[in-house]
Amino acid sequence: MFERLVDFVREQYRTRDFIPLHAPVFRGREREFVLDTIDSTFVSSVGAYVDRFELETAAFCSSPRAVAVMNGTAALHIALVLAGVERDDLVVTQSLTFVATCNAIAYCSAEPLFIDVDRRTLGLSPASLAAWLEEHALIDDAGDCRTREGHRRIRACVPMHTFGHPADLDALVAVCERWHLVLVEDAAESLGSYYKGRHTGTFGQIGVLSFNGNKIMTTGGGGMLLADETTGKRAKHLTTTAKIPHPYEFFHDEVGYNYRMPNLNAALGCAQLEQLPAFLESKRALAARYIDFFAGSDLQPIVQPEHCRSNYWLNGVVCESAEQRDALLKATNEAGVMTRPIWALMTRLPLYANARRGPLDNAQWLEARVVNLPSSALPA
Repeated sequence: MFERLVDFVREQYRTRDFIPLHAPVFRGREREFVLDTIDSTFVSSVGAYVDRFELETAAFCSSPRAVAVMNGTAALHIALVLAGVERDDLVVTQSLTFVATCNAIAYCSAEPLFIDVDRRTLGLSPASLAAWLEEHALIDDAGDCRTREGHRRIRACVPMHTFGHPADLDALVAVCERWHLVLVEDAAESLGSYYKGRHTGTFGQIGVLSFNGNKIMTTGGGGMLLADETTGKRAKHLTTTAKIPHPYEFFHDEVGYNYRMPNLNAALGCAQLEQLPAFLESKRALAARYIDFFAGSDLQPIVQPEHCRSNYWLNGVVCESAEQRDALLKATNEAGVMTRPIWALMTRLPLYANARRGPLDNAQWLEARVVNLPSSALPA
């Protein structure tokens, strides 16, 4: 099976050379737009491409406002600031995630509260969250959600749309409303993914996108906040050093953050965004081929949840055991086809080992079995 998989992947990418897990594709006007910023001399945080990129991303996601920042982690940090997360608060998230999700919580001097994921979506489990809150939380007289023991405030909930597959948003929204939690969507991996026809990142108070070099489209490094007009205006202010607009004077009315996306990066993003529909079509075609390839095998492909349209940022398979996972990783990587396991659970990292958590049975089960496969857009 592993040899056939290597041959299959090489057939898709039409090469005998090394095949990366996910590489950027530049087939459009990237060079033209980037050179335009250089010729204009506006390569830093002021320039027409930043405004254009924000407007076009907002339109693509059907979000009232989009605010560009330097990377997805910065976007997550500001999203939590805007959600009102403060020192010693708890923030619900999943242990099966990339470390940036939890680091953004730590930047606010808050702590993650780890809840299990759903095997079907790989995202935060609404049922597990509701069960933990019923047992361990209450709503106080001020309307805040707090732990029964210690009365720690639980301020926000940050599910991640893992590998581009939407979490169970209807149920998560309902749980967050019931327990007065601010929903912040980590949609870093799910640009172009839809839940019941609506783009991910637009269900919570704030959504966050990433344009890192390994994402479905890239600005080199970059991120975006999706929000309503009022929240978006405040996000723009905070991420541009909280400077009051003035023709020449410098006045800042609060502690702000220099999280601005440079015009150079936004130019690259505008060119990539033009090609995003083609990227999505290509990646979904690749996913369909993987699904056909694994039909009838003991490796189960990860498919989009019901009522969703996933971007299939990373294609993955679930192995029968950790031993089979390790054999798959060894065989493919030795053959020059990059595959990777899912992340180590955040609870295994020393920085989050002592964080509060509920049962993590599904997260642990997936951690031992999931392998990601080469998922770049197919050659033209």
